[in-house]
Amino acid sequence: MEAARRQKHLVLILAREFASQLSTPVFITDADGRIVFYNEPAEDIIGQTFAETGEIAASDWFARISVETLDGRPVKVDEMPGGVARRERRPVHSTLLITGMDGQKRLIADTAFPLLGHDDELHGSVAIFWEQSTD
Repeated sequence: MEAARRQKHLVLILAREFASQLSTPVFITDADGRIVFYNEPAEDIIGQTFAETGEIAASDWFARISVETLDGRPVKVDEMPGGVARRERRPVHSTLLITGMDGQKRLIADTAFPLLGHDDELHGSVAIFWEQSTD
């Protein structure tokens, strides 16, 4: 319950509201990399609803899904675009293979950017992704 009581910074609240209005899949993480929201279009790719997972630590997330490069190399949490965006405070793009919680393997393009406040404080990251054709 501690996570539920943790107060969110306004930047994260506004990012969640923005993501909830999009038809593009979006993930939002806090500064620690904890997934604090993903929208309904993302649920279709992930294979589970946000209501079912709730906020979740990245390590727990990666125990449920697998992510790999196009040549089959496993991708670590901090190598994901969102992890790089938070760590290096810059936008990042990558094409990856994910196996969602539904067991389906999908090719996705993933673009992430850091959420920096007026004071240049890191509040988290936003990852926007979409499924690619395997043709």
